[in-house]
Amino acid sequence: MFRLLVEPFRDAYMQRALVEIVVLSALAGVVSVYVLLRRLAFVGDALTHTIFPGIAVAFVAGQSLFVGALVAGLLSALLLTAATRIRGIDHDAALGVLVGAFFSLGVVIVSTQSSYTADLTALLFGRILTVDTAEIVETTGIAVGVLVVLGLTHKELVLRAFDPVTAEAMGYRTLLLDLVVNGLVALVVVAGVRAVGTVLVIALLVVPGAIARLVSERIGPMIVVAVGAAGLCGYLGLAASYEASLNHGVRLGSGSTVVVALTLAFVLTAALATLVRRWRRRPAASRPAIAASA
Repeated sequence: MFRLLVEPFRDAYMQRALVEIVVLSALAGVVSVYVLLRRLAFVGDALTHTIFPGIAVAFVAGQSLFVGALVAGLLSALLLTAATRIRGIDHDAALGVLVGAFFSLGVVIVSTQSSYTADLTALLFGRILTVDTAEIVETTGIAVGVLVVLGLTHKELVLRAFDPVTAEAMGYRTLLLDLVVNGLVALVVVAGVRAVGTVLVIALLVVPGAIARLVSERIGPMIVVAVGAAGLCGYLGLAASYEASLNHGVRLGSGSTVVVALTLAFVLTAALATLVRRWRRRPAASRPAIAASA
């Protein structure tokens, strides 16, 4: 077991991948709790797809994917926030239209390249094993900025999530708070898109928070559990991918394996939470029968 968990990270490229996934786990784990509180899983999914055209344009132009994703991410956050505020239009339908239009546009742009299939696969599913020090620095910078904003707006965001009417009555600008949340989600997508791709980054935004919600109902412990679960699954996913690919002849995509590890963790946590709830209810259910027999 020691060999399986330590040996994969002796190589420099695996060490960089591990650092990247740990930073992403800390970032996405925290943000996923707010996504869960606001029920923004679909919005997060929409952002992962609406950012794709910016990445595609930057890729075709030979420019920085980070800059392309950042510009498209901030623009997408503005459009999605506006779409959910338009009266008379179903919000889910509006998001669906934006997702379909933006994602298709990105695919069309990438399809102009001769290496269309390989390029599309890399952009959709990422290449975490090829991250370099500069990308790690960029991801860390985004993580620090997002966490600072969350720390400054935590009280307002929680109030907006649980009681939007009171938030408005107290003078908070809920539109601005919605824009902050969507912007932070977009930045998580920007940070994770090169590592795990636009398709898989949604798992980092949703699953850690879902796991944490099964464990605790308090926000503080939820954040700790979400970050811990994301980091542990990232570590195990990378190790499993390395072991299967190099020592057993089974090629496993590193980013996808991390997501599979997260999914398995959610399933196991849900099963354990169900057993715990049943165990706690059993004594209470047996009391009426004991009282009646007495």
